[in-house]
Amino acid sequence: MDHSQDSNVQLNTLNLQSLSTLPANVDVPKYDRSQLTAGIVHIGVGGFHRAHQAMYINELLKQPGSESWAICGVGLLEANRSLRDVLVKQDYLYSLTVRHPNGQIDHQVMGSMIDFLFAPENKQQVIDKLIHSDTKIVSLTITEGGYNFNPATGEFDFNNPDIIHDMANPNDPITAFGYLTAALKQRKAKGMKPFTIQSCDNIQHNGDMTRKMLLAFVNKNDADLGQWVETNVAFPNAMVDRITPVTTKADIEYVANTLHINDEWPITCEAFTQWVIEDNFSDGRPALDTVGAQFVSDVTPFEKMKIRLLNAGHSVLGLLGSIHGFATIDESVSDPLFATYLRKFMDDEVTPLIEQLEGIDLTQYKDTLIERFSNPNIKDSLARICLESSAKLPKFIIASINENIELGRDTSLATLVIATWCLYSDKRVDQQGQALDINDQMSAQLHEFASRTAQDPLAFLQLTDLFGDLNNQASFCKDYRQAITALYAPGSDIKSIMQARLQTKG
Repeated sequence: MDHSQDSNVQLNTLNLQSLSTLPANVDVPKYDRSQLTAGIVHIGVGGFHRAHQAMYINELLKQPGSESWAICGVGLLEANRSLRDVLVKQDYLYSLTVRHPNGQIDHQVMGSMIDFLFAPENKQQVIDKLIHSDTKIVSLTITEGGYNFNPATGEFDFNNPDIIHDMANPNDPITAFGYLTAALKQRKAKGMKPFTIQSCDNIQHNGDMTRKMLLAFVNKNDADLGQWVETNVAFPNAMVDRITPVTTKADIEYVANTLHINDEWPITCEAFTQWVIEDNFSDGRPALDTVGAQFVSDVTPFEKMKIRLLNAGHSVLGLLGSIHGFATIDESVSDPLFATYLRKFMDDEVTPLIEQLEGIDLTQYKDTLIERFSNPNIKDSLARICLESSAKLPKFIIASINENIELGRDTSLATLVIATWCLYSDKRVDQQGQALDINDQMSAQLHEFASRTAQDPLAFLQLTDLFGDLNNQASFCKDYRQAITALYAPGSDIKSIMQARLQTKG
């Protein structure tokens, strides 16, 4: 990242010393960070973690008696080296810019992270940290791909080269599963309580998923340890929500110009935030309910609502908008046709599948989503939204398609999104011929299957790892074929195709 400034003004680096120089309207940590211990070790420190979980913990640390719940970040990937360098330089502080739909902007500096370990340089240090008695919770944002499951079967993928390495080299781990297993083995041997493993990823039943994947990994080599993990380790499910775009050079410049400070990795996010957590922990928990999180006995219905409406809504706008040539979510949803299409998809193809939730008005929730998506101050790129679509779409959209097929209901709006994904994966350009920025672990496979579409309109659906048996569902295939024909026609226009679908829908 280029951190140069247009002006010649020498800016202070954001760190403990420079906190006192910040404008009075910036919320800075007033608590004594030297008194904190890291009760939480977080693996996978990205933008979302720093706008969400770390923000809740920062609020909690303002309350006396919470000193044992600070965060130690862990980066497992070589790509985390520059983040480590920035955080060390900044005493693990960073700024959070919260942008409201009405234009109001709040500025905060987060102090909840007090250390960051870069695993590729010292693996043992990370394992030791996980074993340490201070560590009560190990939380994860390792994205869908980090859980190492086969999207179609939902089973653990033992063919992943990193997993094969970790199986053979238990003291030289690469993956989160390798590290967690090495630490839990030691904690068991020492007669210690295990830590809670808290997934903060956007995956339905994220706790159950983590538990299932970790147990598959552990049991392969050590059934005894597997038994102990199964009996003693808590894996609370959680539903997380806050739109957090990728940090850009413009964000760095904005912080420099507004706060007169050099923060090399600031975070920008929307005002809305939600965290619903299953109240199930192995060794105590922070009082997050005092700072806006909600502890419940069952997260499932909340997750389903969010994943099928918000996340699926994002993917609808992301894929259709990318093909049209839009760059951001707000740009897509500001187009009346896209907004109408999205709302119709949510109302007709998702809402009937969602149960009534205590304290949630679904109509209001959908209104809020449209408002959040159209926030002009959150430039959430469609490239980010479409990132790792192969890990997201089975959960976000294909699950609703399958449910609707089972109930004999129409899926035409969602079907067009899947057909658009085929075009996106095949041609990799928008309607203007501009290259799309595609980032997906399965991009080679997606491209390979999608590129056969001209010979066989259903070729893409043969990726059964993603689509299950959709290629055997006659009504779906008929509808999908029509969408493919329209999308692949010379001079096709995504808006006209969307319009036609809406008219048919009535």
